[in-house]
Amino acid sequence: MKKSSLASLLLLACANFIMAQHKGNYNQITQDISRQNILTSGNTNIYNPTIQRQINKTLHPSDVITIDVKALQNVSATTYTAVFNLSQIGETAEATNALMKERVDNIKTRLNALGITQKDFAVDVISFVPVYEVEVTKKLFSKTYTEVPKGFELQQNIHIQFTKTSQFESILEACAKSEVYNLIKVDYFIENIQEVYKNLQDELLKLIANKKAYYTTLGFDLTNYDIKIADDKYCYFPKDFYQSYQAYNSVSFEALKTNKGVTSAKKQTSYYYQPLTYEQYDIVVNPSILEPVVQIGMNIKLLYTPKPKEPKQQTITKTEIEHKYYVISPNGTIDVKELNTKN
Repeated sequence: MKKSSLASLLLLACANFIMAQHKGNYNQITQDISRQNILTSGNTNIYNPTIQRQINKTLHPSDVITIDVKALQNVSATTYTAVFNLSQIGETAEATNALMKERVDNIKTRLNALGITQKDFAVDVISFVPVYEVEVTKKLFSKTYTEVPKGFELQQNIHIQFTKTSQFESILEACAKSEVYNLIKVDYFIENIQEVYKNLQDELLKLIANKKAYYTTLGFDLTNYDIKIADDKYCYFPKDFYQSYQAYNSVSFEALKTNKGVTSAKKQTSYYYQPLTYEQYDIVVNPSILEPVVQIGMNIKLLYTPKPKEPKQQTITKTEIEHKYYVISPNGTIDVKELNTKN
């Protein structure tokens, strides 16, 4: 019996280890699951209470019809622009500028070998200022601190445009050989954004037509409804969706045993690309992505409310009543006379 229990524990541990390798280190910090939050339904563990509430959601019928559709398209960039910062110091302004020019020319030469020409390269001068140092002058009873110019500092940003992500590694190497390591950002550009919006619009119109046909099949005549509309579109770039985490384990049982302090080390911060997820979208164009992309979305919401019923017109019929009067004579005879009421 003990061997069976031990084998079960080992099997469970191996299964947990395999699952942890698939999830990655990101979940160690950002998605800790408390046992108190685990819901049990039959023999299945549901780890997300939100999903459980969605499954058991109660629907409330209404005479108002809402058609709310969302579409998203993942678009690879047409061109990319990498921006690097470089700084150069020198004893004179001429020497500083010459040293900077030499470094930039070396980068251009290496980039030409990659097919990146002068038209794909630009220099943006940021600052060119003198650099001061403090000189100490000793006197008999005091010291004097004086700032004196010792040289110049020139800062520039270089913009490098390329069309394939496979070129970026060679660009980094070309810049590193000229001691340029400060990568500021990488911008993404797409030329046919209007075509993307048009494609999303066409896809949403098809979906709306299907939904209207669905409601018609259910017996709703949409011509008897007043309609209101709201729409929106947006465009997100990869730089907006990078998140960070730290993966480490910082427990020392030996320090606890010996009652000694622990000197904390600097923990490395990792970054990862987390694009928009698809659960809120009805249409996703190019859903499978390998590299960071531009995400373009469009939403359309239609609200159908029943038209107010027109009040029934009341028909008033005029009825003419003929009045009669009776004249009784002294001898007892009765004479019937009609009373003229038309005047």
